[in-house]
Amino acid sequence: MVEPTFDRVAFEIGSLPIYWYGIIIAFGAMLGLILALFEAKRLNYDSERVVDVIIWSIPISIVFARIYYVTFQWDYYSENLGQIIDIRQGGIAIHGAIFGALLVVVIYCMRKSMSFWKITDILAPSLLLGQAVGRWGNFMNQEAHGAETTSRVLKETLFLPDWIVNQMYIDGAYYLPTFLFESVWNIIGVILLVVWRMVGNPPRGYIFLSYLVWYSIGRFYIEGLRTDSLMAGDLRTAQLVSIAMIVFGVVMIIVRRKAKRYEDPSEKGLFE
Repeated sequence: MVEPTFDRVAFEIGSLPIYWYGIIIAFGAMLGLILALFEAKRLNYDSERVVDVIIWSIPISIVFARIYYVTFQWDYYSENLGQIIDIRQGGIAIHGAIFGALLVVVIYCMRKSMSFWKITDILAPSLLLGQAVGRWGNFMNQEAHGAETTSRVLKETLFLPDWIVNQMYIDGAYYLPTFLFESVWNIIGVILLVVWRMVGNPPRGYIFLSYLVWYSIGRFYIEGLRTDSLMAGDLRTAQLVSIAMIVFGVVMIIVRRKAKRYEDPSEKGLFE
């Protein structure tokens, strides 16, 4: 019997358990905020606006992520209504979080007469960084994994250390760490986006749209390896949404090829 490396509970305050999942999500959000503020400072962009958007986006994103997850697991939650708001052990969907965050950004930009594309370009690498870190919450919960495998594959083919291998031993079997695949893919994306915006000056929206395409390509492939996908009938919802995001991103990249440049400081229209 292999014991997992980590327990889901980080510590307890009295009788209240504090889960690693929530700590890691919060840590990812903090790193994303730091990265966004760094870029805002580089561009002489109003950092207060960036902070406002992120502060509003975090709780709304969590709510939308939970609604998205519960919607596609309604057969279970319709009989367990009391568990709908219990996210201590996971059960949030990143696509729901993305939709929630974008809604906040659109409303905020409309109220402040800001460029949607400008601020989403600033925030895109931060969002991807938060997603990369957040996947380690799935690791602690022993969820979002792939098909059954062997310790030999994990150690000798994937070259994973024992502390990851042991955590991937779940209910008597080893599983592929798809959470890790997605985290690594996202980190590579963060590096590419940050380097691009520091050495280049692409049309506005290109960094955000490239984020959508990059993340969705990786998610589409990795989702096919998972065994716990949310389903819409016989189809994996994350793969359907990923295809839609790829198509949208590519089309908008073509449409916006003559748009204002990323580092242009002017802001007059919502979607300029």
